[in-house]
This record gives sequence, structure tokens and C-alpha cells, in this order.
Amino acid sequence: MTTLSEPSALLTPGQLFKCLNDETRQAIMLLVHSEGELCVCELTHALEQSQPKVSRHLSQLRNCGLLQDRREGQWVYYRVMPDLPDWALDVLTATASGAGEMLASLQRQLATMGNRPTRRQMCCQE
Repeated sequence: MTTLSEPSALLTPGQLFKCLNDETRQAIMLLVHSEGELCVCELTHALEQSQPKVSRHLSQLRNCGLLQDRREGQWVYYRVMPDLPDWALDVLTATASGAGEMLASLQRQLATMGNRPTRRQMCCQE
């Protein structure tokens, strides 16, 4: 797995594809990209995978400079790195389009989650 010393700024296409060379990481990135921000519990529910497995993949995506996390109380939220290059965002958008049914299925699964955490708007936190 490629790790970047400075997130996003040094990202190359090869590094992006290496970081996304796993179906779980692809699904995480597509969900976070489409939803804006998700916590670990939401991702484990949508993906129907264990918390340790999802957390390991989130850590790898964070180390690649693709995701950013923030803590709010007991929750840790993940979102796409704000300074991700436009070309990388274009890749995510195109991938989401090509994986439309898979993404829709994950979003339907996410919608069945009861007691989803509430979060404050991000406008004033940066």
C-alpha cells in the first residue's frame, strides 16, 4: 500500500489506483464520496463487515491521502480529502457512475440503519 507523506498534494494516478485496489476500499470511497461524510458505524452497517476490517481500510485510505477524519464526541467521521485533485474526484465520479447499482445497493442498506448518528454542519468547523 502506498503511503503519502503529504496527503493529496503528491497523489499520482498510480498511487490512487493502488489505494483503491480492494473492493472494500472502493466501496468505502464511493459511499463517502456520495454521502459527503460517514462514521465507522454507518460504513460497517452499509458494507455488512466487521468494525475492525472497516477501520483497517479507513486507515489505509487516510494514509493514502484520500480520506480525512474528524472526531465529534464518541464518533469519528470520514470524508473525502478536501484538497483531492480534480482529476481524482473525476475518477471517483466516473467510478460511481459505472458502479451505479452497487452504490445504490449500499445506499439502500445504509438507509435501513436505525439510530444513525447526527452530526453538526461542517460549514463552521474548518
